[in-house]
Amino acid sequence: MGAATAALSRNAFGANEAANLTVIGLGGRGVDHINFLARVPGANIAAVCDVNQAAAERAQALVEKNSGRRPKAYADMRRVFEDKDIDAVTMATPNHWHALGTVWACQAGKDVYVEKPACHNVYEGGKMVEAARRYNRMVQVGSQSRSMAWRKQSIELLKSGVIGEIYTAKGMCFKRRKSIGKAPVEPVPAGINWDQFLGPAPMRPFTMNRFKYNWHWFWDTGNGDIGNQGVHELDFARWALGQTAPKAVVATGGKFAYDDDQETPNTQLATFDYGKQQLIFDVRGLPTPPEENVFIGDIIYGTEGYMAVDWSGFRIYKGEEKQKTQEVTVDAKDAYDTAPHFDNFVKAVKSRRREDLNAEIAEGVASANLAHLANISYRVGRRLQFDGKTFGADKAANALLTREYRKPYTL
Repeated sequence: MGAATAALSRNAFGANEAANLTVIGLGGRGVDHINFLARVPGANIAAVCDVNQAAAERAQALVEKNSGRRPKAYADMRRVFEDKDIDAVTMATPNHWHALGTVWACQAGKDVYVEKPACHNVYEGGKMVEAARRYNRMVQVGSQSRSMAWRKQSIELLKSGVIGEIYTAKGMCFKRRKSIGKAPVEPVPAGINWDQFLGPAPMRPFTMNRFKYNWHWFWDTGNGDIGNQGVHELDFARWALGQTAPKAVVATGGKFAYDDDQETPNTQLATFDYGKQQLIFDVRGLPTPPEENVFIGDIIYGTEGYMAVDWSGFRIYKGEEKQKTQEVTVDAKDAYDTAPHFDNFVKAVKSRRREDLNAEIAEGVASANLAHLANISYRVGRRLQFDGKTFGADKAANALLTREYRKPYTL
């Protein structure tokens, strides 16, 4: 079922030659990909792909509206990988498809922009890095903060010692999530390939909660909000600390207040031990007040002050009196702009320099793994020691580093 025998894509581009891309996964984020790529010089959306025929048709119309060119449409991503005219793909599928789609694309000689979290579990992340290296592919993870000038400015200030020695980074995802209710089992709607939607995940009866967006809240397909919105803030916190894998992790919480289909917690508190530093992450989907006016963002603590960072900018406070010494405010239209991140990816596709990528796959995997480690600790109900690869002799925790893959969608 792999794509290793597909024809390789081009590896060289003329100065004004566009890279041909396919957007795979055409839900809300896939539509965002189409609109952001329309603003990127040298990016040509040559095809779109989705298991939902109606979504593919809508995407074709949107690309044509943006560019004047109607792209090809595919229902099966494996056909995309066989298309020798496609240079790169963007993966906006549910999380459980990120790794397999990326590995297949790399085997077929395609470069990849894959949405966050990079992978659905720890094992997959290692395989994605391995594939990127083996096939010499440019693989960018959709952590767009890494391409935002003001975010990079905040990191440089932290590195310069603006708040002294950093000892704690706290990330917050206080994003209001209402109950998803209970969705009945129903026949698969016409035009949807449910088998391919589930792919590596177990076969389940079709419900709208497992299909439209709420797949985030099922362990088969998603990673909860710590791996959804939260992985952006985890990435920034880890970036600020300059760390990769922690020595230990403990996470507690639960799914409180609601009686619905959701499996993942709506309240979760995780602590990652780095020895002389720690990373704390707090998820709250129920009504909650902000900390330092931050609902979704990070607070970086140093020996001389702290920095509060969210999607509106950052603020630096110094001394015992918490005096605000610097503030950078971002225009609302730029706060979530992903076009610069796509631009960075397209330039790397042409330069063939992995170091040009602002969120190369190894970085994205390191941040995604924090979400996975927290979820594993939460699910087994205890603090876990981590050696960078396993939880030692803890069989129950180690089993959750990977999954059982449904044939033929095996990694």
